Amino acid sequence: MGQQIQPLPIDVIHLIAAGEVIDSLAAVVRELVENAIDAGATRITVSIWADQWRVRVADNGAGMTLENLRQAAQPHSTSKIRDRADLWQIHSLGFRGEALHSLAQLSNLEILSRTASEPGWRVIYSAEGEANQIESVAIATGTIVIVDRLFEIWEARREGLPSISQQLKAIQQTIYQIALAHPRITWQVYQNDRVWFNLWSGHSAKDLLPQLLKDVRIEDLTELQSPGISVVLGLPDRAHRHRPDWVRVAINGRFVKFSDLEQTILGAFRRTLPRDRHPICLVHLHLNPEHIDWNRHPAKAEVYVHNLDEWKERVKSAIAQALRIHPDTVPDSLYTAQASQLIKAAESEAGYHVSREIRPEPAPLSPLKALTQVHNRYILAEHASGMWLIEQHIAHERVLFEEISDRWQLIPLDPAIVLNQLSSSQIEQLERIGIEVEPFGEQLWAVRSAPELLAQREDCADALIELSLGGDLQAAQVAVACRSAIRNGVPLSLEEMQSLIDRWQHTRNPRTCPHGRPIYLSLEESSLARFFRRSWVIGKSHGLE
Repeated sequence: MGQQIQPLPIDVIHLIAAGEVIDSLAAVVRELVENAIDAGATRITVSIWADQWRVRVADNGAGMTLENLRQAAQPHSTSKIRDRADLWQIHSLGFRGEALHSLAQLSNLEILSRTASEPGWRVIYSAEGEANQIESVAIATGTIVIVDRLFEIWEARREGLPSISQQLKAIQQTIYQIALAHPRITWQVYQNDRVWFNLWSGHSAKDLLPQLLKDVRIEDLTELQSPGISVVLGLPDRAHRHRPDWVRVAINGRFVKFSDLEQTILGAFRRTLPRDRHPICLVHLHLNPEHIDWNRHPAKAEVYVHNLDEWKERVKSAIAQALRIHPDTVPDSLYTAQASQLIKAAESEAGYHVSREIRPEPAPLSPLKALTQVHNRYILAEHASGMWLIEQHIAHERVLFEEISDRWQLIPLDPAIVLNQLSSSQIEQLERIGIEVEPFGEQLWAVRSAPELLAQREDCADALIELSLGGDLQAAQVAVACRSAIRNGVPLSLEEMQSLIDRWQHTRNPRTCPHGRPIYLSLEESSLARFFRRSWVIGKSHGLE
């Protein structure tokens, strides 16, 4: 028999609970910063002394009265909910009333605060959350929270945490995520009394992201906003990552772990990015609070959401809309060093101007007028605000791939095509994508159906061998589109060029081919004007004065 079951002492209960809420320096920063945002702060200063286990967070929010300061670190004390019903009407980041009490348990906690209508106060708390020392203090409206000697009474927690450098990285990522969800806040972050980094406020996460990812420019991004959903994404012909570390989901002001929606996002970018590359995409859902259950994780890092399938479809639709080319979209896409040097004096300040509202039907596209072929490879087209150079093979490949994906059609082969020396895995692959294969003799197989686009081609046998070499159905569709697309070097009439670019413009993902290569290069009229110095004064002899 084991020892008798008995209730834990109350101080042990509180310590265990505190350790669940505050498990690291990053958790301290998260909880204090979220309180500052709930207080309406537009400027937040975070100071870290990691070696001293000390954190200071100052904000310009509404501040607290003395009465509220006395209660702030009491267990389960909050101003944000009153009863059970309020759990389904959460409009704030914090609401459980656990963070400050946990910090009092695990550290030396001190708060200075002032409201606009009352004097400022400084309060030092006991381990039980009682206001031990109270004194008046002269400070600006807002709150300063100081957490010192964290985990001093819990040495095992300190020893079990990652290295200081890893903890600092976690703090940085915590602030980055909160800043992206609340882009109208300005941040100053210090480490050991020296500036670590600053983040300047913006209108949306699109303005913040280039401050966090130094190789991403604002013109590499596009955004789309509508009731209930905001999307900021890297254009697939410009911005992508080696890892899926910037595929993120926020719900009502907080980024969360949400694998279902993250997989939906990754799926929405399939066949738009180069191989082994991943998108940059931030999706922020703004849901009715009664459709969310935050009580799944102590740090609210995971949630339950009602009607998840509906939101998956809305996310896919939003991403698809953002990836289209819209009437005002005239990017200055400089893919080569030569093009960059050509107009380096005319670097575009404008990027992709995507409609910020999801519409049920795509808007009419700005017309592209085919002018000529260049090297029987590129189509030069005139746009309302410049020129576009379109690579004919991969533009056609994108058109065919989407048509095939929407209507994958296999037709009978008469006569059948005979292939030899197919391995069992090749036969299985052909059957997996719907192609009929039958034994036809020793080491011979008769293929009795093929994709419609390939069936009439002279190289159909070679194409079938290619399809047999592996991959899923979508990979097979890409292979068919690639083999069937107009080859580079093929001359086209003006009518054929115009037909191709009209079809290409109406594809769902016109920026890249199914392999992730950029399809077009655009030169804006404004860039050309700057390069040719059209703003300079021209004299009578057309010389420069």
